[in-house]
Amino acid sequence: MITAFIASYGYLAIFIGTLLEGETILIAAGFAAHRGLLSLPTVILVAIAGAILGDELAFLLGRWKGEALIARFPSLAKQKSRIHAFLERYDLLFILIVRFLYGLRIAGPVILGSSPVPLLRFTALNLIGAFMWAMLISGAGYAFGLAISSLITDVKRIEAIVLIVILSLGAVFWVWQRSRARMKKKQP
Repeated sequence: MITAFIASYGYLAIFIGTLLEGETILIAAGFAAHRGLLSLPTVILVAIAGAILGDELAFLLGRWKGEALIARFPSLAKQKSRIHAFLERYDLLFILIVRFLYGLRIAGPVILGSSPVPLLRFTALNLIGAFMWAMLISGAGYAFGLAISSLITDVKRIEAIVLIVILSLGAVFWVWQRSRARMKKKQP
């Protein structure tokens, strides 16, 4: 059932998933590519497209409403001048690695959009960062498939279970992070 879903909607799921966070879905897609359910080059291209579009939209949102969004988060608002000073010195590094920093995948480009970083510079570096991210994360899923195949001779029998476990672990991690963030907000 899940393998039929992946064959039918896998690339669409990758695109939608990478518009937002996307690591879990991209690891699962890399594993599915190893299993022959998807094409690894297409997985990478779709992930790059989704990641770039999501980050560009978040950057433009930061340009349009960045000040108001930052003001809604008092701890971030207090650090705004320090963050912008950091970005003036290290924007290249930050743009390249922001998608690897959990929790900053959407907030990072919004913050960058509210800073003086030029759109063209962000777009060029965002393309490079998206390429690195898509290659590494989908490659990790593919490598995981190789490792499982070396340990288990009949992976076909359990590939649906492995995909469900990958996606479930990602969902559990996401819920855990969200609940942890809520608990921190409630603490004085």
